[in-house]
Amino acid sequence: MLDPAPQPAPVPASPGLTARCTQALLSPWSRLALLVVLLAGAGTTVALFEPQRLLAEGRPPQVPGGTAVVLFAVAYGLCTAALVPRPILNLAAGALFGSQFGLAAAIAGTVLGAGVAFGLGRLLGQDALRPLLRGRWSAAADRQLSRHGFRSMLAVRLFPGVPFAAANYCAAVSRMGWMPFLLATGLGCVPNTAAYTLAGSQASAPTSPTFLIAMGFIAVTGLAGLVVAWRKRGRLREGS
Repeated sequence: MLDPAPQPAPVPASPGLTARCTQALLSPWSRLALLVVLLAGAGTTVALFEPQRLLAEGRPPQVPGGTAVVLFAVAYGLCTAALVPRPILNLAAGALFGSQFGLAAAIAGTVLGAGVAFGLGRLLGQDALRPLLRGRWSAAADRQLSRHGFRSMLAVRLFPGVPFAAANYCAAVSRMGWMPFLLATGLGCVPNTAAYTLAGSQASAPTSPTFLIAMGFIAVTGLAGLVVAWRKRGRLREGS
């Protein structure tokens, strides 16, 4: 009896259209493009809303004080994630709620906004951008944040020579952990944020000693931030 002819091996089925579309949409570069679109849309929305109007118009009188502080903190976080400069929001916090409640709202909003930006950068941008960290400075900065995340981010927040949003997304692309990032942000932002909110609470008296001291502190820390950033730049160059 003759043996049956061998059957040809089955040809693996090619992935369907849905699978290919899903794979393309979830690719690193597609997620990075989504991040860019989200930031552009959020920035446009904030520009149209003009949150700086709060400095002149104040908060709506029908909103209770405690609720207004919470809502402001949430709006603060979303605005910082949308690349709104924090100094404007810090001044508004002090002008609207005074130095104490304004500081609490600003710090809460700072940590919230940093967390949102870090999460978006980690989820949508890390896979696409990490392979590009081949330059001397970018690779050295990535090593610094990945190995010494807490102290590096604490220095960035204490001496604001690096823009807030840039620090958030650089940390997200690195291998820095969530807790060191958020803790360093919460602790490091206190001095500078306190100075801004204090200045905002005294904005109606720009010649008062309190206002002048707060603005002087802001100027000194800004200059110190530039010095620290310049020295760090030299160290990164040497270590690369």
